Amino acid sequence: MLSAAAFVDKKAPVKNKKDLPATGSGFAVLELFTSEGCSSCPPADEVLARVQKEAGDKPVYVLAYHVDYWNRLGWKDVFSKPEYSKRQYQYSRQFAGQVYTPQVIFNGRAEFVGSDEPAINAAIKEALNTPAPASLNLQGKQSSAKLDLDYQVTGDAANSQLMIAVVQKHALSVVKKGENAGRTLSHAQIVHELYAIDLPAGKKGTKQIDLPVGFNSKDWEIIGLIQNSETGLITAAGRASLSAAAPTL
Repeated sequence: MLSAAAFVDKKAPVKNKKDLPATGSGFAVLELFTSEGCSSCPPADEVLARVQKEAGDKPVYVLAYHVDYWNRLGWKDVFSKPEYSKRQYQYSRQFAGQVYTPQVIFNGRAEFVGSDEPAINAAIKEALNTPAPASLNLQGKQSSAKLDLDYQVTGDAANSQLMIAVVQKHALSVVKKGENAGRTLSHAQIVHELYAIDLPAGKKGTKQIDLPVGFNSKDWEIIGLIQNSETGLITAAGRASLSAAAPTL
């Protein structure tokens, strides 16, 4: 599901922003690593939910990955996957080996404590005012439990993959054990699946993905990221425009 390539250390040479032509509008991707077993995580979940709500139609994309390394401490997070823990550890090579919850990775280039709302808002403001080196267009057609996703990338996408996240916008969970025992937790932007797609030479194509039971365009969304496989930097992001496939006769 996830790319096998590990992200390089943040000191690795990357292209300067000035060397990359601006082809897309500014964007902000916030990847929250969280867990129902962590008592410090609910405030971060609330911050990211508020950020998403206040963003409105702005190109701000929140992805909440529930890691699995808290599961051994008394409560198994139903949304957790080892793939998400792996993704966080890949990022840790850029950020001095820091792996903790709640952690936010911002555009693949900076990290914050997930509940640090002032720092997150400042980073979003700066990112939205910084033209991006690439842009991403996603169009999806749903047919039953499948989605045919057309994608096209414009601009710089060297050494990059298209990451596709299947996201549930909201869920409630009653936690019975662990640090949050007895609490009903509200979650936002939960990543259920994450796909890595190698971009073809023409930087466009179609990918069919599986959809979770109950998927619908109101309560779920598809978010795409263009991410450098070597550095972890995200150069473009976008939501898929979803429609139903035409019925076959």
